[in-house]
Amino acid sequence: MPETLTQNRILKLDRRDNVMIALADLRAGEEVSLGKETHGVVTAVPAKHKFALKEFAPGDQIIMYGVVVGKAMQPIREGEVITTRNIRHEASDFHQKSESYAWHAPDVSDWKGRTFLGYKRADEQVGTRNYWLVVPLVFCENRNIDVLRKAFDEGLGYAPPQVYRQQVADLARLYREGRVDAIKAYQQISEDGRQQPRGFFENVDGVKFLTHERGCGGTREDARNLCGLIAGYLHHPNVAGATVLSLGCQHSQADILREEIGKRDPHFAKPLILLEQQKSASERAMLSHAIRETFLGLVDANRAQREPASLDKLCVGLKCGGSDGFSGISANPAIGHVSDVLAALGGSSILAEFPELCGVEQALINRSTSQEVADRFIALMRDYAARAKAVRAGFEMNPSPGNIKDGLITDAMKSAGAARKGGDAPVTGVLDYPEYATMPGLNLLCTPGSDVEAVTAQVGAGANVVLFTTGLGTPTGNPIAPVIKISTNSQLAQRMADAIDIDTGAIIAGKESVEEAGERILDVITKVASGEMKTKAELLGQDDFIPWKRGVSL
Repeated sequence: MPETLTQNRILKLDRRDNVMIALADLRAGEEVSLGKETHGVVTAVPAKHKFALKEFAPGDQIIMYGVVVGKAMQPIREGEVITTRNIRHEASDFHQKSESYAWHAPDVSDWKGRTFLGYKRADEQVGTRNYWLVVPLVFCENRNIDVLRKAFDEGLGYAPPQVYRQQVADLARLYREGRVDAIKAYQQISEDGRQQPRGFFENVDGVKFLTHERGCGGTREDARNLCGLIAGYLHHPNVAGATVLSLGCQHSQADILREEIGKRDPHFAKPLILLEQQKSASERAMLSHAIRETFLGLVDANRAQREPASLDKLCVGLKCGGSDGFSGISANPAIGHVSDVLAALGGSSILAEFPELCGVEQALINRSTSQEVADRFIALMRDYAARAKAVRAGFEMNPSPGNIKDGLITDAMKSAGAARKGGDAPVTGVLDYPEYATMPGLNLLCTPGSDVEAVTAQVGAGANVVLFTTGLGTPTGNPIAPVIKISTNSQLAQRMADAIDIDTGAIIAGKESVEEAGERILDVITKVASGEMKTKAELLGQDDFIPWKRGVSL
């Protein structure tokens, strides 16, 4: 937590830090004060960026959040802005668990009696949504999935209003009439077009059709991982049942899918329609069979009713994307507090993005509840780094141009802020992709930092709600789990109001504490989980699904 904040313009995160954060644009030549410290600013420092609190010689370490986030590549003056030109990525190494960890859990007395309205499943999981899933085992079936999508969306009223199709039709009509000036002035699209349709079955939130580019032609590891990921979606509490299309000859075989389902639930009892095209009389026969059986499955799914469930039935994914220099100060620690509250209540959370834990590994290792948990994290981190190196990449290549422009100029700097999404609770579980979370508390899941791949994996691991923080604006969603978008700054919340659900910019302005923002987020989670609120990603139909091809993405 920040030690002191003067005039809401600068911030020092840890007493060991040798750089300070500008919360507002600083001009060259001005002086800034924090407590007893006064520093002259010798270069302009944009908001979200950092400036030196001492003179650095080449090779000196840059410390932020109390950890190493870079090293100086040239002399840096006190008060000079930190940039990619004068520092490079550097991070502390990590080793075996070296100390015990004592956690002071937050006071959760106000939340102990709280409930949400969810769908209770036979395996005691509780869903926040009630979907039927249609998914292929191989990309060869994508076209057939799209045929089924069109049939059900239009036949059952799940398709959103075709406002953009209407716009094109209107513009074509104006062109035929020779009214080019009217085309330039056309502004017909309204927010009403983004409202989700209700659909035919009142207790079914929709039929979700997934497509992907995997299942054959890759490694056998990729094929099994795809089956494991799909099995996680079938086992997920937000899914009432599923229709799976297989070609038949691909690497991702139906038998592997069944095996992976059994790993997650040996007593799997949900309706599962698994059709193989190469065993069908014709494509039309297979699709007709799929439509009939899926409709009957929807009739069964429609019998489900929401019931009160305690908050320990929540499994929350913790994700950031389009991060900026405020992410580690506002939104990330706010959802870290949510994670801690859920851990204290017996719920669970999933922190992913292993390339964005670079430099903070030792703290997470020491927070692990056992040597076994710690050792698994160490092994997965080292394996990931080796795979990245094998394809001529590295964690230092993780920050995007947008990250760098907005103040996250090394991977270690980005990681130190990203790790704050995990709060302070002990690490109770470490999962390899695409395993399913079963331990209450904070779980670490091996995924890339890539937004959609990471969220896809978190939901496949059981997250029934995802908290997604962003400083630049990222429209990521998921087909079956609501994704709550949280802005790190108020300017973004105002500029992309159609994509942002919660604004934590008040933390930066000094008007709200991290804990207060976290409690506010948790209140929204209960409403979203109960179906009282739709997230902006849901209203926009943002159904992103990308399986991870291991070892390629950062």
